[in-house]
Amino acid sequence: MNTMTRPVRNRRAGNNGAPQMRDVAERAGVSISTVSHVLNNTRPVAEVTRVRVLQIMRQLNYYKNASGRRLARGRSDAFGLIISDVENPFFPEMIKTFERAVVEIGFDVFLAPTNYDPIHASNAVRRMIENKVQGVAVMTSQLEADLIDQLLQNDIPVVTLDGSKFSRGRSNIRVDYSSGVREAVEYLKQIGHRRTAFITGPQHRLSAKAYKQAFIDALEQNQMPATHCTEGDNTIEGGRAAMAALLKEPEVATAVICGNDLMALGAVHALVEAGIEVPGQISIIGAEDIPYARYANPPLTTVRIARDQLGRLAFEALHRLMRSKRRQGSEYVVETRLIVRGSSAPVSTRN
Repeated sequence: MNTMTRPVRNRRAGNNGAPQMRDVAERAGVSISTVSHVLNNTRPVAEVTRVRVLQIMRQLNYYKNASGRRLARGRSDAFGLIISDVENPFFPEMIKTFERAVVEIGFDVFLAPTNYDPIHASNAVRRMIENKVQGVAVMTSQLEADLIDQLLQNDIPVVTLDGSKFSRGRSNIRVDYSSGVREAVEYLKQIGHRRTAFITGPQHRLSAKAYKQAFIDALEQNQMPATHCTEGDNTIEGGRAAMAALLKEPEVATAVICGNDLMALGAVHALVEAGIEVPGQISIIGAEDIPYARYANPPLTTVRIARDQLGRLAFEALHRLMRSKRRQGSEYVVETRLIVRGSSAPVSTRN
């Protein structure tokens, strides 16, 4: 009797014949839950076991079903990161360390710049909600409170930068400008400067307000005279224009502290245009310590904000919120410190 040979189907494979998580578990000699923990970093797994599971996954060409997991859990495999401007040199290092931390646990980053535009900001939040991200790090003080509330109302944990509060589902990272600014003012006093000025960032931003107040407090603590403050817009051109305005004052400062390094670079440019030596006649101090700062001419003295620490901390704060049953937020503090370079020097006898 003739018999027909029928192809044997792999009952463990999906409809498209792709290997399933149970195939990986069976080949590796572990439970399905162990494979899941290796994939999603949800629990510690012995290193030997983790390596074996990953080897089997490569051998079987197994890929986790992200869309299936999203349907099952109601969440995507992404963390959201909202920033002001991707071209601003303050952000790349922070983005890099945030992304590295997220990738380490097997997730992706959904990046959304607002470009300082309320409509872009609103769209960024809408996309975060539509894409069901795990949590959102809002690394700009530009986002309106109602947009943050929209994220929280959709059960999305949020970490803010220099926000005004922390609460259930929301943590905050506060940059302690006072430590670095106090060092800067004390340093200027020690090298003989008494007439200082300050170019602030836009005063509708919480971070710029906090920085200005830290400067005023530092002057009082060091019993230095009140100073002239002028507002800039955190750009090189804004710093140039603000410095040009300061040069019209009856008594020109011997040292100028700027709200960020871009404005400090603009201030140096304005002084060079006016034939004034930096630091021979006027010392300049920036803030943030962007990569350009050390390569400027002269290299910028600056109040450093550890942006790599900010990125890592933003992720860790989000991860803690996600893993917490109560989801009670916390406040984290990032210190600042003075980095002395070539744009500052003892006050000139010519002043």
